[in-house]
Amino acid sequence: MVIRKLIEATEEKILAPWAQKSAAAVREHEEEPDDLRTAYQRDRDRIIHSMAFRKLKHKTQVYLNPGDHYRTRLTHSMEVSQIARTIARALRLNEDLTEAIALGHDLGHTPFGHAGERALNQISPSGFQHNLQSIRVVEYLEKDGRGLNLTLEVLDGIKNHKTSGKPCTLEGQIVRLSDKIAYINHDIDDAIRGGILKPEDLPEIYKASRHYNKKPIGYDGSQCDHQQYGTA
Repeated sequence: MVIRKLIEATEEKILAPWAQKSAAAVREHEEEPDDLRTAYQRDRDRIIHSMAFRKLKHKTQVYLNPGDHYRTRLTHSMEVSQIARTIARALRLNEDLTEAIALGHDLGHTPFGHAGERALNQISPSGFQHNLQSIRVVEYLEKDGRGLNLTLEVLDGIKNHKTSGKPCTLEGQIVRLSDKIAYINHDIDDAIRGGILKPEDLPEIYKASRHYNKKPIGYDGSQCDHQQYGTA
């Protein structure tokens, strides 16, 4: 038996009844299944190896010149993927589908966050929405116009990840929410690092969750002094 079929059989046993199963994945253009990877695993790999995914490292999230320590659209997509996969695992949903949607959801996004999107929307005769541009990227622009031939479930999650969207799968809905969780937290984190915000500017509930000014607890229950590790 090929490895893919073993994975698909395992999904039937361990995933929740409402999870999207890889064996039921549908592509717009049929193709020969892979012996090792499920349909959603192949989608994830195609996205990671695409030119559009590599370009995300040059697309800034908020800052014009972010440097090494600030988020880019690439690191944002990776953080969304981590959050979404954690939620999917807890709910016994399909992690591979969730990961593929998360990694591909912003392939068509502009630099400078939504400010860039608004600027293009104003000058483009047909308007501009980054989620629709992401679909154009994976369907028409990648591989010299041939596209990536992703599954319809991944395409649906990418298209509908915006706040106004309604993904058809629970995995897509998880990515939609994880996107918000990621950018709200990392935009605040980058703003503090850049000196635009101070920790005391944040709501009390947020400061309490960030553990500012706390020291690690030692094995004997006492608070550790950072200087003893040479990291002060």
